[in-house]
Amino acid sequence: MTDTNTEERMPRIGMNAIIAYVVLAMVLAWLVALPLWLGDGLATPGAALLLPVMMYTPAAAVLIVMLAMHPVPKGQRLRFLGMWPLRPAKRVVWMMAIGLFGSVAAIVAAMLLAAALGWFASDFVGLSGFTKTIERAVPAGTPLPPAWVLVAAQLAMVPVAAVTINALAAFGEELGWRGFLVPALRRYGTWTALLVSGAVWGLWHAPVILLGYDFGRSDITGVLLMTAGCAAWGVLLGWLRLRSASLWPAVFAHGAMNATMGLPIVFVTAGTTFDPALVLGLGISGWIVCAVVVVILLLAGQFRKQPALTAPPAPPAPPAPPVSPASHED
Repeated sequence: MTDTNTEERMPRIGMNAIIAYVVLAMVLAWLVALPLWLGDGLATPGAALLLPVMMYTPAAAVLIVMLAMHPVPKGQRLRFLGMWPLRPAKRVVWMMAIGLFGSVAAIVAAMLLAAALGWFASDFVGLSGFTKTIERAVPAGTPLPPAWVLVAAQLAMVPVAAVTINALAAFGEELGWRGFLVPALRRYGTWTALLVSGAVWGLWHAPVILLGYDFGRSDITGVLLMTAGCAAWGVLLGWLRLRSASLWPAVFAHGAMNATMGLPIVFVTAGTTFDPALVLGLGISGWIVCAVVVVILLLAGQFRKQPALTAPPAPPAPPAPPVSPASHED
């Protein structure tokens, strides 16, 4: 990957501010998750509310670092974080669409790969697993439309959920990882910024992963799986950030990830189970798909195309000096 000179167009964030941000994000996440550890884990009443709050701890850490340490001048903060301006608008909108639909396609591809490798007993035609789940969820005898109608409606709502409620929740994380940490680490090289930010993102999940969230493994194995998965996806989300010079494509991509990560539950064969570490988009099948996409982007030279992340608007040209009329002698 060829580095560009984008870091020369942005404030240089000192290592003290980077370390302070990472520590704050981690500590705040543990504080929010503490009631789960003192209660019944993920079954604790109110857990569904605490998880979205935890997703905003990276944003809170950014706010604290910005106000306490002033690593970015006040007038450049929105630009540095990729929140504004949205220009060139055409590029930002295209990258939003790529992030949204590309993430959905990658998770579907991971599920299909897991099925092809024998890791996932799928039922894409009969939808037997989904049918059984619905039957258990409603009273016996309740009339229901065909399973494929329910699944089609659910799939049709994925883009809507991705750009609304899921994007709103993902914004808290993305403001921290891709908004602040990726450009802060950019001075150390593109690969360093992408891989380190992704790994930190994964480790930040430890308070809930150690309770069995996502992978059902309440030990270091779950944390390592999450760290690897976030590092893989972090390269792609970070590429969206660097390629667009905007935070929003990564926000919508993250929202799409969250909206589609549970698809294997819809298409599993009734009476079978699957290992999330193999089948989920954050699991091994997802790592393989992410690696393939990264190779394609590398071969296409996409990582070399990085606009300046914080290029300020050009200053107005100074007014031309008045031209004095030429003197003529009679």
